[in-house]
Amino acid sequence: MRSGVACLLIAAAALAGCEREERHFRAEIQNATGGETAPRRSSNQPAVALGGMVRLADKNISMYDDNAYAISEGKRLYHWYNCSGCHANGGGAIGPPLMDSQWTYGSDPQSIFNTIMQGRANGMPSFGGHIPDDQVWKIVAYVRSMGGAVRTDVAPSRGDSLYPGKPENFRSPQPAVQKGVSESELALEPR
Repeated sequence: MRSGVACLLIAAAALAGCEREERHFRAEIQNATGGETAPRRSSNQPAVALGGMVRLADKNISMYDDNAYAISEGKRLYHWYNCSGCHANGGGAIGPPLMDSQWTYGSDPQSIFNTIMQGRANGMPSFGGHIPDDQVWKIVAYVRSMGGAVRTDVAPSRGDSLYPGKPENFRSPQPAVQKGVSESELALEPR
């Protein structure tokens, strides 16, 4: 009886230490600049257009890359905010694919966050001020999981709808290769 209780306590302690499924209701790290200091790169915005500047990522880290719950929330938000309308299920459509190694503006967490917040001149809307920073970071973590940039034990393992590709935790990591931005594309970017 005593050894059974000891085993139960050890098992409970081991499960309590597992951060994979830990649910954070607030981000432990605030990873955005203190104020809205960056210009929007796109005049396209969802809903009512907001004026002014947006916040950018302060550091090149994603606080949710190791949290399965946050990444699954990012997947839900990705579909809820209709990112799949342009990027399909990561394979690209109107917008570029998110599952390959060819990224025009960078595949690191800071670049993805800044792209979502600022938008891009050639079609990506500016979501800064429309989506809370914490939700953007969850979307960033999910987008990184599409290309195999997070551990397989935290990436979503199955789709909840009809989905043509492999689950995120079965994708092989894609090396990050940043495509050069042409001078004509830079000229289109508002400053």
